[in-house]
Amino acid sequence: MARSIDRGAVPAAMFDPMVPRVARVESRRGEIPNTWTLELERDASDSGFAPGQFNMLYVMGVGEVPISMSGDPAGKRLVHTVRAAGAVSEALAGLKRGDSLGVRGPFGSDWPLGAAAGKDVVVMAGGLGLAPLRPLLYRLFAEPRRYGRISLVYGSRSPADILYHRQLDRWREQRRAAIEITVDHAASGWNGHVGVVTSLLSPGLFDAGNSVAFLCGPEVMMRFSVGSLMDLGMSAQNIYVSMERNMKCAIGHCGHCQFGPAFVCRDGPVFRYDRVQNIFGIREL
Repeated sequence: MARSIDRGAVPAAMFDPMVPRVARVESRRGEIPNTWTLELERDASDSGFAPGQFNMLYVMGVGEVPISMSGDPAGKRLVHTVRAAGAVSEALAGLKRGDSLGVRGPFGSDWPLGAAAGKDVVVMAGGLGLAPLRPLLYRLFAEPRRYGRISLVYGSRSPADILYHRQLDRWREQRRAAIEITVDHAASGWNGHVGVVTSLLSPGLFDAGNSVAFLCGPEVMMRFSVGSLMDLGMSAQNIYVSMERNMKCAIGHCGHCQFGPAFVCRDGPVFRYDRVQNIFGIREL
């Protein structure tokens, strides 16, 4: 759920979850083809967000889309990585420094870091799914001694599609961390792994009896990843997946993102796998 803030003397209408606040773009950076990271100014009343949550970003005269947080929760700016894949996301990706947009949020459930304390942590990302996981990784690497082994297992289509190159290099310097990356299709100069992301999993990567996993990516990737983790002995109760299906209003009113008995925007996007495994992967839900 969205974090509560002190309203003080600010008009109550400003806290209507359907009313966006105005934010200015502080910087815009190209990441990979058709994908940009926007850094937005934070409102004085902004009480922060939890890793896994999302904002609704609104471009005046175009529309609104849900975009996951992708920056450091302790940072001074709101960070969103956007792939230009439709009218609204293309408009967002085209914003320049100084431009304004509307922001609603944060909304949704978060990655349960408390459940990971004292355990090995496996973070599995596919493609742009690394963006919603990056705030979680910031938190994990800020307090590495709180957890056991931390492993990031990341799959991308090609070397040119790997997000956050410099960030990944810095995380590789963490003594208690393993960063494993694979691509579907290699290119000239690529000396890393080639294959599906599940091929990076091995029994020595984590203690199956004392571990948790956090997954985000295409649903087919998450479905096969969950199966591989469970084949290696991880319990369904210790696997968490992020669903981002058809969210429109962010507060569970419009019904577009109904997922069985739940609404992705209100009850997710982060779900414990055992609670959704009977309907996970069903396209009609």
